[in-house]
Amino acid sequence: MVFSLRCLALYRALPRSQESKAFGVQMLRSSSSVGANHREACRARSQAEFLAKMGDCLKELDETSYWLELIRRGELMAAERLEGLEREADELIAIFVTVVNKNRRNS
Repeated sequence: MVFSLRCLALYRALPRSQESKAFGVQMLRSSSSVGANHREACRARSQAEFLAKMGDCLKELDETSYWLELIRRGELMAAERLEGLEREADELIAIFVTVVNKNRRNS
């Protein structure tokens, strides 16, 4: 949830242009989906359901990372303002990959 809220703060700080809004809304949607899918994974009724939801988390994190990169490369916001979120997305991806791999091995 914290990651999603940080993405919301970034969205609010974007310039008020059509490009910023288009990229920002997509980033906001995918980042908020990470938290929702993680919550569902934590309440999964089976290992298969858990792994599926964690896979959804990874997909949404990767998409969020993509939109953050477009915002940076499109020079819609200073790279320094994006570095923390980009790094956090990469760290979350690494953590979720580890969790998925461990659970696959143990199932």
